[in-house]
Amino acid sequence: MKEIDIGFTHVAFVVRDLEKSIAFYERYAGMSVVHQREPDVPDARKVAWLSDRTRPFALVLVQADKVTDTPLGNFGHLGVACASREEIDRKTGMARAEGVLRKEPEDAGEPVGYYVFFADPDGNTLELSYGQQVGIEAIRRETVS
Repeated sequence: MKEIDIGFTHVAFVVRDLEKSIAFYERYAGMSVVHQREPDVPDARKVAWLSDRTRPFALVLVQADKVTDTPLGNFGHLGVACASREEIDRKTGMARAEGVLRKEPEDAGEPVGYYVFFADPDGNTLELSYGQQVGIEAIRRETVS
């Protein structure tokens, strides 16, 4: 019997340059390609699924000739938890040097923690955080229900 995925599996973005976007998410979010193909879909040239392999969730990037906006808008963002504040500070230095720092790091205390915003090649926002309790709280709520 074939395995079937259920639940929240991915977020998808349309991108202008797939290789550039893959490099960004590898560098800043620790993700790698788990699937890549040329789709049989109008207006889409290449597709890649990326994961950090910590949980069954993927970022789907679809290269297209037309990218009209960022799907998450002004505040919407992808959130990736880091192992330490030092990791965030190191990546913030890289982002500052590469011109992709969107918001300086801030420590907002519990439950938000220490976080920073970067802009990906298409203007989407990536948040790196340390000490945020989103994943832990989701698991805790699952076991309580």
